[in-house]
Amino acid sequence: MDQLTLGIGTRLQHTQYGPGVIVGIKYATYLISFIHHGLKEVDKNDTNLEEIIPENVSAEIETHSEVEQSLLKILRLWGGFSEVVALGDRWKGGTMILKPGDESLKTKEVPIDVFFHKIVMLRDRLRVMEQQINAHKQLSDEEKVNLQQYITRIYGTLTTFNVLFRDKEHWFVGEKGSES
Repeated sequence: MDQLTLGIGTRLQHTQYGPGVIVGIKYATYLISFIHHGLKEVDKNDTNLEEIIPENVSAEIETHSEVEQSLLKILRLWGGFSEVVALGDRWKGGTMILKPGDESLKTKEVPIDVFFHKIVMLRDRLRVMEQQINAHKQLSDEEKVNLQQYITRIYGTLTTFNVLFRDKEHWFVGEKGSES
């Protein structure tokens, strides 16, 4: 299957997650809504993905535009909802200590799970913003690409926090070759 030709609304079958539909596209990954596993970010070259090509296509099948509108409505309704993302086992119960350079100032201690939750919420909000940009009717394709590049750079900046995630599938991914 030619991974570069898939677009939003494409139906897929994944050997691990089952059936799903592409709801977002990034530089190297698809954001896929799976029926039984929720929203997952999957590498475009994942060999476990297979496009589902409907047989006997009829007028009852929604167009990409209708699918996008439905998904955007769902995203808006569930804007405060995020998937459960696991903190790496070695960080559970840990504390992050912020020690100022000035010895006269107090140290700040933050439970790592609280900090991690904020990182995950930041990631989820970036994804929603990305979807809103991609679905925006008044932005030109060039403007969407330019904004998408900024978001990709933001993801790249956040790769430092990948060490906190238990599962690699939840990691931040920036532009290939400039990950840190």
